Amino acid sequence: IPANGLPGIDWESCMTMNTTWGFKFYDDKWKSSETLIRNLIDIASKGGNYLLNVGPTAEGLIPAESVTRLSEMGRWMKTNSAAIYGTTASPFAKQLEFGRATSKPGRVYLHVFNWPADGKLSVPAFGKTISRAYLLADLKQQLNISKSSDGTILQVPAKAPDAIATVIV
Repeated sequence: IPANGLPGIDWESCMTMNTTWGFKFYDDKWKSSETLIRNLIDIASKGGNYLLNVGPTAEGLIPAESVTRLSEMGRWMKTNSAAIYGTTASPFAKQLEFGRATSKPGRVYLHVFNWPADGKLSVPAFGKTISRAYLLADLKQQLNISKSSDGTILQVPAKAPDAIATVIV
């Protein structure tokens, strides 16, 4: 995954779910669902596409390990797909310390990997005013917003609703 994407160029990152291409009976070094989901987010935040290799067996079966990970990715996407599909790269000049961001006209999606222990998520300035913030998984849960010297502070729940990546709109 390129460190900062490839601005102005359509690109994709082709990866495997373990360490080899296609099916290899001896390759049991599977990437975790967390890694695969965060790769998807990282790539989308940089304006890219994720091409994930799924190698069926000689009998045409998808290995159980792949099915498990794809199901877990699907569960995450069921709640958070709006923050991936049809989005563009992050509007922030630098990668965010707490995670990644994607955007659509009028919306920025903050993908929080590192939940703030103090309940205050510091969002750097990016040339737009944040007038409303809420959890994508709970549209009714509005977050309190306050200004800071270098951006905006969002008051978030004490515990991350999603351990892999909680999305804030």
